[in-house]
Amino acid sequence: MKLRSTPDGVIAETAAGWVRVDHDGDLLSFLALTPAAREAALTATAADPSTAGLPFRPRSMRAFMLYEDHVIASSRVLATKFFPAPVPKVIATFERVTGKTFPKLRPNARFKEAPTFYVGNHAATLADGEEMWWPKHTRWLDFELELACVLAKPLVDASPQEALEAVGGWVVLNDWSAREVQADDARRNVFGPVVKAKTFCNSIGSDVLTADALPDWTAATGRVRVDGEVWCEGSAANPQHTLGAMLAYCSAGERLDAGDVLSMGTLPGCCGLELDRWIRVGQTIELEIDQIGTLTNTITETAVPV
Repeated sequence: MKLRSTPDGVIAETAAGWVRVDHDGDLLSFLALTPAAREAALTATAADPSTAGLPFRPRSMRAFMLYEDHVIASSRVLATKFFPAPVPKVIATFERVTGKTFPKLRPNARFKEAPTFYVGNHAATLADGEEMWWPKHTRWLDFELELACVLAKPLVDASPQEALEAVGGWVVLNDWSAREVQADDARRNVFGPVVKAKTFCNSIGSDVLTADALPDWTAATGRVRVDGEVWCEGSAANPQHTLGAMLAYCSAGERLDAGDVLSMGTLPGCCGLELDRWIRVGQTIELEIDQIGTLTNTITETAVPV
């Protein structure tokens, strides 16, 4: 079932179109109902999906890194484009001579041992259709196409199976990034490459697909269009860790709750960094994940941080 939040309440998409649901709570509490209870709440009253905004206010934001191909490709461009000499030459020479990936571009052993994530700024979240600003601390703003889940129930010290049962639905997420800042932080910041490079904004699409409607999230596919042109396409296949393991790891020793958003990370090939292709002010960035929907933001000179 696909859901949206509107000024008139939660609405759902059916074969007959968008309808209102008989539910007094918000979208998150609706996600916590059983599939049967959600179906029973559907009404015959037509609803206008164009009035939808942010489907919920994230309680927290965690972004994982699950794809080795993305790590290697993005690290290569980050280092060769933004690191000082002689790093770019060393990488290029090694890879040309050996035909192998430069070792430091690969994730270290911990990448496979435990899920890797950072905690973002959940308060700085744009809705579909809202204008995006150009952050003044970067010249190299970038998009990242990501599939994210939202919890509908609390978790504490959960097992992988218990953790899966708390997932309420799936959304499209854009993890906006400042790339030269990321490169500098990767080299010199004790906290690593996700400080000012990642904390200024995320965008979340209006559509929430209930968890039961996406039984295998690794089968998800998507693409990015800039001003209507397809720049890249990708798949969520072959992540390093399972969703249950990721959520169990996050809940170890702490409480997660309804509204917590957890991104699966950038779909391989689906950011400007990997393409070495860069967006600019005035362009419209549209992210799409099949079965869920689209997320569109235009970068403008007049938009200001939320």
